[in-house]
Formats: sequence, structure tokens, C-alpha cells
Amino acid sequence: MESIGAADRSAPAGFSERSLRRARFSVAAVFAVHGAVTGSLATRIPWIQDHTGIGAGQLGLALAFPAIGASVAMPLAGRISHRFGARTALRGLLALWTASLALPALSPHLPALCCTLFVYGATAGMADVAMNALGVEIEERLGRPIMSGLHGMWSVGALAGSAAGTVAAHAALDARAHLVIAAAVLTALGAVACRGVPDLRGGPEEHPPPRFALPPASALVIGAVGFCAVFAEGASLDWSAVYLRDVLGTSAGPAAASTTAFACTMAVARLVGDAVVARFGAVRTVRAGGVLATAGGLLVVAAVHPTMAMGGFALIGTGIAVVVPLAFAAAGRSGPAPSQSIAGVATITYTSGLIAPSAMGSIADATSLTVSFGLVTVLAFGLVVGAGVLGAAGRTAAASASCEATAEAR
Repeated sequence: MESIGAADRSAPAGFSERSLRRARFSVAAVFAVHGAVTGSLATRIPWIQDHTGIGAGQLGLALAFPAIGASVAMPLAGRISHRFGARTALRGLLALWTASLALPALSPHLPALCCTLFVYGATAGMADVAMNALGVEIEERLGRPIMSGLHGMWSVGALAGSAAGTVAAHAALDARAHLVIAAAVLTALGAVACRGVPDLRGGPEEHPPPRFALPPASALVIGAVGFCAVFAEGASLDWSAVYLRDVLGTSAGPAAASTTAFACTMAVARLVGDAVVARFGAVRTVRAGGVLATAGGLLVVAAVHPTMAMGGFALIGTGIAVVVPLAFAAAGRSGPAPSQSIAGVATITYTSGLIAPSAMGSIADATSLTVSFGLVTVLAFGLVVGAGVLGAAGRTAAASASCEATAEAR
């Protein structure tokens, strides 16, 4: 497969199969660390709310700031990686992200919490772009799909972080102590993981990317597919338990367990997704996933028993699991500036994750929660319709590379 960017073609020689496998495992560990930060903070949000003395509406406002920070900062990631090299940039950005985990619990009031969550989101977004760009590059060099597995490791890390956070919360451990310790441990683990990351750099003839670059049009189209998947994911994670409790009369325990089961389903599907993509290709995999997710949405909407709804959520999780990893991979192959394209897709998916919970709630208030999941079903069907753009990105990149090679030959 063609390399994702001209800058990366000047990477150091000596990329043997063994070194590529090591790089793959190192980047997978980075994904797991990144996910663990998210999982760790999520479990302590109730403590932070109590500590700052804010209400539900103010908390909702504060929780918008990570996405705002990520959206603002992600376009900067390409410039940072070009300036310092992939390994150094990722090491620094990941360290900033893991260290920022301690900040929200140290915030004494709402303005401080908003500021710390903005920093938290900004560092998360830049590290996200850097590690996905590296993942796409390693995938290209290996010549086989790995992005789904990398995102599966992110899910594993998130589950591990949330499990540790749950234990800390049940033990009534002060969140300031818990998150400071978690930040220190994850910073150390991230530094170790980055040691095996390839130090890719642009050549001396390569022009640096803009300091702040807007995403290309191709990334917007690919991002629309990711938007559908992330909306369905966010809606299912945040509202599945509420749906089982309020619509189907399920008790609190099984309703809460449905959320964990959904997250586990996505993690497993991502871990096995690379083999499926290698066998059937990205377009057919996403199209089939869209069919599964649509069927799952219909099952949820039509459910008359909790088991039926849980089966529907499992189908949704299975169907959408590999979409975002494949969207990032397609973005990295869609043009000569992979970090810029990945930042564009990441911005769109972050936005989708931000608006999904509130949109679901607004529709439910105006109509019903069942109608809200009707929207999820429609967006899931959008994956069936839009899957072709993931293949088009690869064809565009290949055609561009062919033109470049022809021009050089002349």
C-alpha cells in the first residue's frame, strides 16, 4: 500500500518486519494509555460535581469544554509532529494528556473546572491525532489492517481505567489522590510505550504544514460517516440504561449492566475487526456493520422485553465498532497531509460525541425516548449509504501517488 504522506516517505531506513511489529505493539500500548485516562476521569465525575458544588446544568456546561478544547487544538497536531518528529511529539503530547488527568479534581469551582477541562480536551485531541497518524503509517507499512485493533486497545484501556476508578470510588478514596496517582502511573506507562514508536520526520525539502490548518473537503465527507457511528455510540452508552429503566421497566442493576455490556461488545468487535477488514475490505465491512447496527436500532425501538433491547444494543455496538478506526485510516490515505485530514475527522467525531447525549434528551423531551432511538437507527443506516467514501479515499490517494510518480519519471 502507498504511504500516507510525502513527509513520512523520508522516514528512517531499516523498517524490518520485526521493527514494525514492535512499533505496532508500542502504538497499541499508547492507545490503551489514552483510553485509560478517559475511563479514569469518567468514574469520578460525580465526586467532582459534589466537590465543586455545581448542579446538573452547570456540569453539562463544563463537560462541553473537553470537546471544545479538542476541536481548537487538534489542527495544531500536524505542525507539532512535523517540528519535533513523530516520537518526540507523541511522547510530549501524551505526557501532557496523562498529567492533565489530575487537574479537574483539583478545580475548586465552575470557572476553574471549565478551564481545566478545556486543557484536558486540548491535550487529548492533539495526542489523539498524533497516535492515529502513527497508526495509519504503521498500517500502511505493514500492508494489513491494524486500526481496528488499536482502537480496541483504547477501549480496553478505558475499561481498565473505569474499573480502577470504580474501585477507588467504592473505597471512598478522595478523587484528588486517586487521579494524581493515576496521572503519575499513566504518564510513566506512556513514556515507556513511546520508546518503541518510530521517529518519523519530514525530509529537509518538505514544507511544514500550516500552524493552524482547516481540514480538507475529503476529511469532511469521511467525517460524516464517523459522525453517524459516534452519535450511535454516544447515544447508546449514555441512554441505554435509561431506556431499559424508563421504557421497559427494568430494575437499576440490569439497566446499568447494559451500558458495561455495550462497551465490552464494542471492545471485542474492535479487537477482532482487523481480521474482518483484511478478509472483506473496509467498504463491505462498514456496510455490513451498518446493516447490523440498523437491525439493532429497529430491535431496540420495537423491544417489548429488556432482553430484546439488550440484543439490539449489542448489534448496534458490533455494527459501529470498526467505523471510526476505518474513518481515521481513510482520512490518513486521502491526501498528502494525513495529520490534517485525521484532525478534521477527529473534530467531527468529537462534535458528534458532544451533541449526541443532549440531542437524544431534547428529542425525548419533545416526543419519547423511543423516537430518539429511531434517529439512532436512521444514522446507523447512513453507514450503509456512506460506506463507499472509505474506499474512495484509498483510490484518490493511489491516483495521486500515481500522478506524482509519473511526474517524477518525466
